[in-house]
Amino acid sequence: MRDFMDQDFLLSTATARALYHGTAERLPILDYHCHINPREIAEDRQFDNITQVWLESDHYKWRLMRAAGVPEDRVTGGASDWEKFYAFASTMPQLIGNPVYHWSHLELRRGFGITAVLTPETAREIYDEANEKLQGRSARQLMRQFGVKAVCTTDDPADDLCWHEAVAADETMEIRMLPAFRPDRAVSVEKPGFADYIHRLSGVVGRELSCTADVVEALKERIDDFHAKGCLCADHGLDRCVYAYPDPETADAAFRKAMKGETPSLSEVDAYKTVLAIACAGKYAELDWVMQIHFGCLRDVNRPAVARMGSDHGHDAVNSQSGVENLASLLNAFAENGGLPKLIVYSLHPGDNTAVDSILSCFQGGGVPGKLQHGSAWWFNDHRPGMRAHLTELACNGVLGRFVGMLTDSRSFLSYTRHEYFRRVLCELVGEWVESGQYPNDEAYLRKLVLDLCFQNANRFFRFGVQSPF
Repeated sequence: MRDFMDQDFLLSTATARALYHGTAERLPILDYHCHINPREIAEDRQFDNITQVWLESDHYKWRLMRAAGVPEDRVTGGASDWEKFYAFASTMPQLIGNPVYHWSHLELRRGFGITAVLTPETAREIYDEANEKLQGRSARQLMRQFGVKAVCTTDDPADDLCWHEAVAADETMEIRMLPAFRPDRAVSVEKPGFADYIHRLSGVVGRELSCTADVVEALKERIDDFHAKGCLCADHGLDRCVYAYPDPETADAAFRKAMKGETPSLSEVDAYKTVLAIACAGKYAELDWVMQIHFGCLRDVNRPAVARMGSDHGHDAVNSQSGVENLASLLNAFAENGGLPKLIVYSLHPGDNTAVDSILSCFQGGGVPGKLQHGSAWWFNDHRPGMRAHLTELACNGVLGRFVGMLTDSRSFLSYTRHEYFRRVLCELVGEWVESGQYPNDEAYLRKLVLDLCFQNANRFFRFGVQSPF
């Protein structure tokens, strides 16, 4: 019987162990999509206790605590940090088979050197030991501890990027912190608050935005501003993948209605979103940015809870009607109207894997390796079965060796262990293929494959310019 999460956790073959410990384990982290607050990096935040760095903004853990019966006061409410930590510790023994169980123990081990299993009985000892070790360790020090070399935060077009400027000017900061352009609020014409946001964006660009074309020009102007601050990528979060004929008049009808507080029709909404997506994609192609598109999410499902707490508190779900069938039309529209940029597509619905891989393969070419990427198993799929399914499907219907690898999609400075989890799953799967005779046991090719999938492909694709350790 194996010890719980020993050094060979998930590494079931000799080949897997050799690949992980010989290559993957030592690679730096390039976290090209996260939700870390750039202010906390710029100010090098100090954390008073593990609850602040571990549970303060982790909706993965919040959802599980609620499902285990923890009152909201001890999840996101006014309970003390110790009470919240104990509530999570009391939830942990029930999480057999859940990736959060593994992630949490990896975070304790890599962040604090704590190998004890977290239970209600061990909670106090672990809490005190973690807090003692956390003293004097800041946000940047945690990033260095995990080997982070670059992060892309998530930033609104109306943001002034002052924290990115501060980090870029700080000669003591060797980790690259770059903005990522996230225009969702300018795109989501059907959602509450759209008119208020357009007024805010108008103030940023210094002119009134009175039609769809004005919004397009404002976004392009802000893209240029982001580019000047080092931005290399954009991220578009969609409830469903949208395509409609990009008729300017229909798009303007959506815009005018939304600005008056009226509800646009679905066809008007889709036309507006398509016009903006095409315009942004062309601009990204011009600047050699990476465009990321996330779709397949039902946002803010529990309306009473969202009314009390706001968005991003763990009340989102998988959309079975993800709109993946619109992806080919959308990519055609990009290619026909200004350019198809380097692209990463993520669907939250695991049933979309084959469709995404097969559609993207139709648009590859032009001499750019892996120009169109099927993004890593995302959110509700970033567990071992989900990762294995994604990697296997990509291998069957694409070129796995060009995949850009893992991201955290997280707000926590301890979540970098998700890269370790991915690397172990990857090495496990490759090891199985080698030892079953499906791929040659060629050490040089295997090491290069792992190096590329865990580091070098993302480094090249995003143009981070981080030196390889090998």
